[in-house]
Amino acid sequence: MTTIGIIGAGNIGGQLARLALANGYDVVLSNSRGPETLTGLVAELGTAVSGQSGNRPTVRAATAEGAGEAGDLVVVTIPLKNYRDVPVAPLAGKVVIDTNNYYPERDGRIPELDDESTTTAELSQRHLPTSKVVKAFNNIMAADLTEEGTPAGTANRRTLPIAGDDEDAKATVAALVERFGFDVVDAGPLSEGWRFQRDTPAYVVRQNSDELTGNLAAARRYRDM
Repeated sequence: MTTIGIIGAGNIGGQLARLALANGYDVVLSNSRGPETLTGLVAELGTAVSGQSGNRPTVRAATAEGAGEAGDLVVVTIPLKNYRDVPVAPLAGKVVIDTNNYYPERDGRIPELDDESTTTAELSQRHLPTSKVVKAFNNIMAADLTEEGTPAGTANRRTLPIAGDDEDAKATVAALVERFGFDVVDAGPLSEGWRFQRDTPAYVVRQNSDELTGNLAAARRYRDM
């Protein structure tokens, strides 16, 4: 059974854990305060899993290093200002989903993002040079992750974008997004991840594939205004 390691157990991390467990993945959660602070969330998630039949997935808490080591696939969903705290060695060679967004009022000013010479996911990739970073799940509200997913083929299905430099890694993440209930549009390499960041037309708006494709294209015009 595939294990998803989650570094950051806030709103997005918690909802992705719920989706992962509901879809049969084992989950290892972590946060910055230590595994003992996740007892309540693990118990809650474990209760939901107990209602499933068959080979039930498991959920447990660990350190960030432990979640990284355990995960076949790792999600990093933390305040961007802390991206350098993500452990490097346990994530070597792994696909890493980066959900981070830049909020200067929270993260402080980051000159490279302010002058648009790089993107948030490229910062993560630079910090994790031996990992395969894919930008995903950053342009949807946490509650919508578990409320708006629908089966494949549903008319007007909500669609989420991804971006990444490794095609195989993007295919892995696209399959996960689709399994979680959403269609996928590939926005291109990590350098194009800004197209669905905060304050762009594609950010936290419910959209189908055609709408998202149009909004990703519109981001260039929006940026140049």
